[in-house]
Amino acid sequence: MMQAVIDLRSDTVTRPTAGMRAAIASAEVGDDMFGEDPTVRRLQDVVATRLGKAAALFVPSGTMANQLALRCHTQPGDDVLCSDGAHIKWYEAGAAAALAGLQLVTVGQGGFFTASELYETYQPERTDQASPPNRLLCFENTHNRGGGSIWPMQQLQEVAAAGRLLGMKLHLDGARLWNAAVALGLPDAELAAPFDTVSVCLSKGLGAPVGSLLCGPVDVIHRARRYRRMYGGAMRQAGILAAAGLYALSHHYLRLAEDHHHARRIAEVLSDLRHVAVIQPQSNILLFDLSPPLPDAAEVTARLKALDVLVAPFGPRRVRLVTHLDVDRAACEEAAQRIRQVLCDAAL
Repeated sequence: MMQAVIDLRSDTVTRPTAGMRAAIASAEVGDDMFGEDPTVRRLQDVVATRLGKAAALFVPSGTMANQLALRCHTQPGDDVLCSDGAHIKWYEAGAAAALAGLQLVTVGQGGFFTASELYETYQPERTDQASPPNRLLCFENTHNRGGGSIWPMQQLQEVAAAGRLLGMKLHLDGARLWNAAVALGLPDAELAAPFDTVSVCLSKGLGAPVGSLLCGPVDVIHRARRYRRMYGGAMRQAGILAAAGLYALSHHYLRLAEDHHHARRIAEVLSDLRHVAVIQPQSNILLFDLSPPLPDAAEVTARLKALDVLVAPFGPRRVRLVTHLDVDRAACEEAAQRIRQVLCDAAL
């Protein structure tokens, strides 16, 4: 019998469940360009309410949601301040510069920063007009390159307050905000409250096949709708996609805690290995670093693939894996044992 592949490369690899497929098949649809798709409208209302915002816009991807926010809050030539390793800087194909004429300036290290670090980085406009305005401050929660790390609420609120004092607009890349809220045991709206705009993703831990939303004030979302059209993200009968998101929010939200538990269990299995430094996961992303004599991340990834465990190299000597709803507890346990065996054999 062929061994099943355990795919831990990302939580984006999930496939729609039977219930989600049924919701997609039965979705009521209309033309969203005319604002007439009832399922899209319902999804937008649901997500805006959950995040405590006045309005929301359904878009194809998290990258588009972030880029719409950047475009709405800035002018070409502005500086945007963001965390070290931010998704908008590393994984959005240079869109901030190409589409909005922005420069991205990083603050802090490891995905987080303090109010003091923000004040040190912030450049006020000079009377000689030589420095670009710092109009927008971006956060990411959970932080992808930080291993799914979660902003401590007090620190987040302090930094957000500092940004306000500096006159900046605030945007949250909340692609995995749901994970942060579940891990902290807090309402989504509490994590979203400090920000003018928030992007959230449906196609990661929640398991929908497509879609993100940008949430914020009515006037900002009105402008974002025009830019969505400009960027090629306007859709017609998008209710078939929105239905998957509504199903995911109703059926897959609370179970995110299981993914967090599975990531911690894999970390536990690997934690005592020599030459392996496991970064304790805070949500569903696990990172571990390899020291000599172990081979590099690419080689370890290749050896695991031969055993039907898919993970991702995340640097020369760092490996990343992400737990999700398509990999249950037994599969995660099996993956952990195969990873452990590969690393033990490689150390001999």
